[in-house]
Amino acid sequence: MRFMMWLIPGAGESGAPGSGFDTAGVDAMARYNQALWRAGVLLALDGLCPPSMGARVFFAGGRPELVDGPRAGAVDAPAGYWIIDVASLDEAIAWASRCPAAAGEAIEVQRVQEFADLAADVRQALARDNDERVDDAKQDGLRRHPVGAS
Repeated sequence: MRFMMWLIPGAGESGAPGSGFDTAGVDAMARYNQALWRAGVLLALDGLCPPSMGARVFFAGGRPELVDGPRAGAVDAPAGYWIIDVASLDEAIAWASRCPAAAGEAIEVQRVQEFADLAADVRQALARDNDERVDDAKQDGLRRHPVGAS
């Protein structure tokens, strides 16, 4: 089973990307990340820039709307994430518990939904849609288009 673990800082955002790290904390986190990798459970990980460098698009009445622009001081915004593949929620929690997070930080653990978790009719609809997208990709020569481009 795949799980996503988010590191939630205790005091919201802490400034520019890469700021606010102490050498001992970085070393401890590097050792933790290496332990995940050596155990063969790590699929992906990344740190995230502060919320002030991003945006939130909210869907009010079904229409997209930018809410509070760059989000300074966003509460509970993740500072980074890991995706791990383990046998159970208990194992994911055990890995999260080993993280050398600082006082006041939290790790949110959530299972990634698998295709097999979906109802049979939903899986069939997605499989049909995927077949159509593969056909479209072959026809388009696998070109990428920015959002809103024709």
